[in-house]
Amino acid sequence: MNYYEEECYSSFNIKPWLKLRRFFKPYTKKLIGLTILMFVTALMDLSIPLFQKYAVDSFIAKNTMEGLNSFIGVYAAVLITMALAVTLFIRLAIVVEMHIGMDLRKEIFEHLQNLSLSYYNTTPVGYILARTLSDTNKIGSMIAWGLVDVFWSFAYVIGAFIAMFMLNVRLTLIVGLVVPLMAVITVYFQNKILFTSRQLRKVNSKMTASFNEGITGAKTSKTLVIEDKNLMEFKKISSELELSAVNLSRINALYIPIIVFFGSVLTALVLARGGILAMDKIIQIGTLSAFLSYAVNIFEPIQQLARTFAEIISLQANIERVMDLLEKEPLIKDREDVIRVYGDNINPKRENWEEIQGEIEFKNVTFKYPDGDEEVLKNFNLHIPAGTNVAIVGETGAGKSTLVNLACRFFEPTEGEILIDGKDYRERSQLWLHSNIGYVLQTPHLFSGTIKENIRYGNLDARDEDIMEAAKIVSADAIINKFEKGYYSHVGEGGDRLSTGEKQLISIARAILANPKIFVLDEATSSVDTYTEKLIQKGIEYLLKGRTSFIIAHRLSTIKRADIILVVNNGKIIERGTNKELIAKKGHYYNLYTKQFEEERTLEVLQ
Repeated sequence: MNYYEEECYSSFNIKPWLKLRRFFKPYTKKLIGLTILMFVTALMDLSIPLFQKYAVDSFIAKNTMEGLNSFIGVYAAVLITMALAVTLFIRLAIVVEMHIGMDLRKEIFEHLQNLSLSYYNTTPVGYILARTLSDTNKIGSMIAWGLVDVFWSFAYVIGAFIAMFMLNVRLTLIVGLVVPLMAVITVYFQNKILFTSRQLRKVNSKMTASFNEGITGAKTSKTLVIEDKNLMEFKKISSELELSAVNLSRINALYIPIIVFFGSVLTALVLARGGILAMDKIIQIGTLSAFLSYAVNIFEPIQQLARTFAEIISLQANIERVMDLLEKEPLIKDREDVIRVYGDNINPKRENWEEIQGEIEFKNVTFKYPDGDEEVLKNFNLHIPAGTNVAIVGETGAGKSTLVNLACRFFEPTEGEILIDGKDYRERSQLWLHSNIGYVLQTPHLFSGTIKENIRYGNLDARDEDIMEAAKIVSADAIINKFEKGYYSHVGEGGDRLSTGEKQLISIARAILANPKIFVLDEATSSVDTYTEKLIQKGIEYLLKGRTSFIIAHRLSTIKRADIILVVNNGKIIERGTNKELIAKKGHYYNLYTKQFEEERTLEVLQ
C-alpha cells in the first residue's frame, strides 16, 4: 500500500492549533515563563547598542574615564542577566519540548491500543511510526522553540524601531524604506526554500526506501536477476535528489547575496546620511554607532520571523496528521453501558467478568468488509458447542480467516449476532473475550526481550515454574536450553534470532500459559520442518483438549482430528461435516483431501 505525504498548508490556519491546545495547556505557566524570558533577552539585546552609544559619547569622545567603573558594573549586570535568561530559557524550552512530545506519543500509543485490527490491516507501519515519532518531535520543538522565537523577533523588531526613532527620525525613515522591501524578499525566498526543502525531504525518503529494499531484498534480486533494473531505478531517484539539492542551492545562492547587498546598501545609506549629521554636530558619533547596530541587527529577527512563520505553516500538516490519527475511531467499540460494567482495555473491571465456557453460535450473520460492497456471509448460521474443534479449510485467499475474525470479534457482523455462551458478545467487552482467546499465527510475533519474558506474556502473573512447565509441554525447553543463556536469551527484534519453528513453539508455550477457553491456530505448521511440526502437534493436542478451537490448516494430520470441518471458497462455506462425511460426499473437500494426501505422501517418500 502506498501512503502519500499530504500536501502542506500554503497559508496560516488556526484550526490545527486549536486542536492541539489541550496538549500545551498543562504547560501554560512554563510557556508564559519562556515568553517572559524571551522578552527579557530581547530587552537586554536592545540595550547593548545604547551602552555602546554611552561609552563612545561619554568616555571616548570626551577622553575621560570618569564614571567608567559604574558603567562597567551596570553593563556586566546586563550581560549576566541576559546570560541567565538565555540559560533558563534553554533549560525550560527543553523541558517543554520533551514533555509535549512525550504526552503526544503516550496518547497516540494508548489510542493505537484501542484501534481495531482493520486499521492495522490497511495502514502501513511506517506511516504510523512517522506520526508517532517524527511528527510529534516537530510539534514539540516548534511549540517550545519556534513560537517563542516569534515573540522574541517581534519584540526585537518593534523595540529596535522605537530605539532608532528616538535616536534619529531622519535615519529611521531611511531604514523604514529599505527594511519592508527586504522583508518582502525574505518572505518570498523563505517560502521558496521551504517548498524546495520539502521536495528534497520527499526524494530523500524515496532514496532511503530504495536503499532499504535493495539491502533487504538483495537475495531475491539476485535470484530474479534484476540488479540492472534496481540500479536504473536507484539512479533515477539519485537524479531527482541531485536536482532538488541543486535547486535548493541555487535559491540560497541567489537569496543570500541579495540580502547582503541590501544590507550593505542600508549600511552605506545610514553611514552617509549619519556621517553628514555627525559632522554637522546634529547627532553624536555614539548615536550613529548605536543606530548603525540597530539597522544591521534588525535583519536577523526579520529573517527569523519569515523562516519560523513558514515552518509554522508547514507544521500545520504535521499537526493535522497527528490529530487525524488521534481522532480515528475504532471500527469496533464497546458500548458505554458495557464499559461501566466490564471496563475498557486500559482499566478493566475483571471482578465483573463471567467465566467463559466457549460455546459459540452464529445466528443469521451477514457480513461485508467495511471497504467492500459484496456480502461475504449472508444469513449464516453455525452452532459450535463448548470444547468443539473446528477445522477451516480452503485454498489460499478463500476467506478462511473471515469466520475466525468474526468469532474473535476482530470484526462484527453487519447483520445478525454472534453468541458466546448464549449471549451476544457485544453485551460484553472486547477485552473479556480477547483475554480468553489464544492465537497462534502462521508467522508468530515475539517481542524484544528474553524467551522467558515472551512466554510470560501469556500470563503476566505466572511464576517461573509455570513458564518452564508450559515450555516442557511443547518440548520447547530442549530447544531453549541449547541457547547459552537459556530462558534468558534475547530473541531479537520481532524474534529474528530464532527460526520460524522456534518462534512458533514459544508462541504455543505462551498460549498454554494463558490457558485460553478458545484457541485459534492459523496455519501454524505450514512453514516448518517435520521434526518441529511434531513438537508443535504435541503442544496443539494439549491445547485442544476441552477447548473450543478454530484451526486454519492445510495438514491432514491436523484437519482429520477436528470435530467439524468447514470448507470455505470465495468467502462462503460450501461444505461442512466431519472428515468421514465430507470424503463420502466426494465434493470440494474430497478434491482438496486427495490432492493434499498425494502431496504429503510424496513428501514422506522424499524424506
